[in-house]
Amino acid sequence: MPVGYSGTPLPKKLGFSETTRLAVLHGPSDYLSIVGAVPDGLQVTAELGASTNLVHLFVTERERLAAELARLRKALNPEAVIWVSWPKKASKVPTTVTEDVIREVALPLGFVDVKVCAVTEVWSGLKLVVRKELRLKSAL
Repeated sequence: MPVGYSGTPLPKKLGFSETTRLAVLHGPSDYLSIVGAVPDGLQVTAELGASTNLVHLFVTERERLAAELARLRKALNPEAVIWVSWPKKASKVPTTVTEDVIREVALPLGFVDVKVCAVTEVWSGLKLVVRKELRLKSAL
């Protein structure tokens, strides 16, 4: 089971639970083997649905990041979580995405970043949620 630097299993770092309805977008084909053992009841799909409460988005281009985050902001329940993964510099994978670029794109859409983690030797992850005050407005 991949644990990264912290020693915490990846499914726990990503917040997976038995009630997670996970959409993996543009992820590696071996995503579940990378993640390791997931909680019983977790549902994984490559499509967004009404019950999707966690998205793991993989991007290498700023343009795709911007398009996907705008789409997700409109499509998801404001309580949903989005993990954005981008290639680490050390991976040498060509990319126009960095942690700072994710913030530049996400913050104007009403997201805030709340956690960062190592996903694999290649991918880092930044956890985004809708700002609390915007979640409250959406619930009214």
